[in-house]
Amino acid sequence: MSKSFLEVDGLSKVYPDGQGGELTVFEDIRFALEKGEFVCIIGHSGCGKSTILNVLAGLDEASAGNVVMNGKEIKGPGLERGVVFQNYSLLPWKTTLNNIVFAVRARWPEWSKEKVKEHSERYLKMVGLDHALNRKPSQLSGGMRQRVSIARAFATQPELLLLDEPFGALDALTRGVIQDELVKIWEETRQTVFMITHDVDEAILLSDRIFLMSNGPNARIAESVKVDIPHPRARATIFQNPAYHKTRDYLVDFLVNRSGSALPEKDGTPKIVEPAKGVAQSGPASDESETESETAARAVNA
Repeated sequence: MSKSFLEVDGLSKVYPDGQGGELTVFEDIRFALEKGEFVCIIGHSGCGKSTILNVLAGLDEASAGNVVMNGKEIKGPGLERGVVFQNYSLLPWKTTLNNIVFAVRARWPEWSKEKVKEHSERYLKMVGLDHALNRKPSQLSGGMRQRVSIARAFATQPELLLLDEPFGALDALTRGVIQDELVKIWEETRQTVFMITHDVDEAILLSDRIFLMSNGPNARIAESVKVDIPHPRARATIFQNPAYHKTRDYLVDFLVNRSGSALPEKDGTPKIVEPAKGVAQSGPASDESETESETAARAVNA
């Protein structure tokens, strides 16, 4: 039986509850990622999404279970994994270009200065920042800083890219622009991505599968939802695909009505769901007024 690129087996995280007992944030987390997949994970606050991502990054340790990538157990951080946080995490004394150069040089110390610079500039151009190479982070807007973070992460060409709500602090217009840029870069590089988001529309736009977590404590990854919409996708037109509405309605129903009681399969793996199975892959956007679930989604995404 062939092994998946990333395998997570039985992860649990337990903290002292401050009263002499223990609090289990999540338990028996089991899933696998295939090479080149883009997977988003959605769940209400407190279910442990960021802790799972930090364990994958090697920045935190699970109380039980293990993570294996390419046949090797993850123990601590590594250059084969890249992370983009919500708060940019740039070096404030370095220019836009040198923030990328710093990471690229660490990844490939044998490269010449010219090759490092050329490689770094290429990724900044991908996110539309080739005009701001010599600006420092303090001279950039929030959206521009996050573009630098994304460019830096992709430039090191990690085997696994981990994104922790990278657009959460951005306004809606900037968020949309950077989503489009992220789609463009991923279409070109096809790196394996694991991303946390609270935005169901963002998850549908970006991912091949969406993991749905039940509420904490004792949270589980209950379901794995297939996004049956072909690539490439565009934010401006994706809503015209009938599969988009089926998938969106399913996600919103889970978050609003079922996240408190949902469970995975008996073996702990997420239940596989295809809400848009059999739906035609193209068609006009619905002219109907906003549905009840769409109204609920606005509240979830707020």
